[in-house]
Amino acid sequence: MKILDIGEVAAATGIRPSALRYYEEIGLIESVARHGLRRQFAPEVLLQLELVAVGRTAGFSLEEIAGMFGRNGAPDLPRALLREKADDLDRRIRELVALRDTLRHVADCPAPSHMECPTFRRLIEVAGRWRRSRVVREKKNDRPARGTRREAE
Repeated sequence: MKILDIGEVAAATGIRPSALRYYEEIGLIESVARHGLRRQFAPEVLLQLELVAVGRTAGFSLEEIAGMFGRNGAPDLPRALLREKADDLDRRIRELVALRDTLRHVADCPAPSHMECPTFRRLIEVAGRWRRSRVVREKKNDRPARGTRREAE
């Protein structure tokens, strides 16, 4: 088994050594040895780090991702949580598509003023409803909505 030095892992993944040390500290990855002060990792750490990157891209916190690895570092993926996150991504995709379409319409709208354009006004109203419903959804989950600040209570 070839052991990878922390510098090799950093070079292969693009993750800074300080982040790799932090990932080890919170239990995402585990070094198998030391060479002087330098941590050494099994090659499987590269797959683990790819899974961490996918999880981060999907919107999982590092703590949630850490809970997805078993004791031996093998993935132990909670299918219900993954389905819930996929549903959240579907909602976000729909919102982003609508936002993209709104921006394109605004850029190409032939009306002399956007406020005179009935399509623009309708798109803005729909976007406002989506934003309000997202805030309500996220308050139910006790999380601040993306792009908003939670007010001091």
